[in-house]
Amino acid sequence: MTVEHAPRVSIHPDREELGRAAAAEAATRLRKTIAETGTARVLLAAAPSQTATLTALAAESDVDWSKVVFFHMDEYVGLGADAPQSFRNWLHRTFLEKVPQATFHPLDPDDDGYPQLLGDEPFDLVLFGLGVNGHLAFNDPPADFADPQAIRRVALDETSRRQQVDEGNFPTLADVPAHAVTVTIPRLLNAHALIGSVPGTAKRQAVRDTLMQPISPAYPGTALRTHADVQLFLDTESAP
Repeated sequence: MTVEHAPRVSIHPDREELGRAAAAEAATRLRKTIAETGTARVLLAAAPSQTATLTALAAESDVDWSKVVFFHMDEYVGLGADAPQSFRNWLHRTFLEKVPQATFHPLDPDDDGYPQLLGDEPFDLVLFGLGVNGHLAFNDPPADFADPQAIRRVALDETSRRQQVDEGNFPTLADVPAHAVTVTIPRLLNAHALIGSVPGTAKRQAVRDTLMQPISPAYPGTALRTHADVQLFLDTESAP
């Protein structure tokens, strides 16, 4: 039987305040983990919703970034290595260039070795967002809550692809890749703690569904309620 947990939710005036609050919590977690174990393994989402959080997190100068190892959740299939829309390139521009002491293992959709690189041990921290359709990473509905694989190639549904256009990442729907490689939901949830940054009006329904719908693959975000340590940072636009 699934044990349900209520994510801890905080609401902030705007996405900048949201980002500062989420970053402060993430930094506290990282400092504690490094003090206890000597290192921290972190899984990152890459999306405009994460910009304020990652910008604020990079400014946390008392985190020993040399002890932090970063992975990321998903990557498009078929984009060139230099494409600005590539999630690994976005993470470099937005965050990783500001913490050059950290180690980063990019997800290469043409390399089958990422599951071995991730290993089986839990992430110490996952920084995530929600898609407008409630997806976690690129696990669109209906999502597989019991996927035995750590990484899977997926076809992106039109809602996820349209979101990329609406957020200014691609000029037209036809420009958005139709496939991606994503960390699966069981691997994403294999973590000690998860911190979600979910600003903006476009995400309000996804937040409502995540918190209020029955736990179901039709609402991928509801999988978060099977984990005992999830914090959800919202702004006044995304709060249902």
